[in-house]
Amino acid sequence: MRGEPSCPKCGGRVRAPGLFSDSWQCDVHGAVYPLQPVLPPSVEALGVVTHRAKVPVWMPWPLPVGWLFTGVAYAGDDRSGGRATVVACSGPGPLGGMGELLLVAEEPGVGLGARYAGIDGPDPGPHMCVDKPPQAKVLAAGRPTPLWHVGDAPEDRAVFAGEARGLWLWAIVWPEKSGLLMYDELVLTDQRESGSEVELLPCGALSPRLLS
Repeated sequence: MRGEPSCPKCGGRVRAPGLFSDSWQCDVHGAVYPLQPVLPPSVEALGVVTHRAKVPVWMPWPLPVGWLFTGVAYAGDDRSGGRATVVACSGPGPLGGMGELLLVAEEPGVGLGARYAGIDGPDPGPHMCVDKPPQAKVLAAGRPTPLWHVGDAPEDRAVFAGEARGLWLWAIVWPEKSGLLMYDELVLTDQRESGSEVELLPCGALSPRLLS
């Protein structure tokens, strides 16, 4: 299921480094870290991304009851390494029906989280009401991590963002009502640090959210 690298900010085509530029180029956004083709969910695919990532590869671990790992991708290339990662999980929503969660870790300016959040990017800062208490909290690599609601997102999803390990952490949930999942203080593990227990990772079908 290989495809072509794309712009992490808009999904458009990118040009590889060449004679006139040493970076990947998007006609709209200029120099970018290219989003590599999405990998269908498997332990091996997760290993590919964790091996290349320079930023955390966050996943709820253990996964909530009934939830499955449903895909992974990263932005970067062989030279830069992964400067943004996205992990998809799907399972029963807290109010019934199916819920989907994307967790994005990225360096400032990459723009991958804003793309999936459906807002103008590249970073969540201008859309966060940090003058109010955080609306959610996760435990990221053992550290309490506040997340604020991100405004201006489409009504079909709930978007939260904060900072973990000095990098942006986005949590994007579909449908919007499944955002209640974020109030349960999810425990997130950086999969770069996981051990043999990852071999037990339950995998589902590839999330279409990763392809949007």
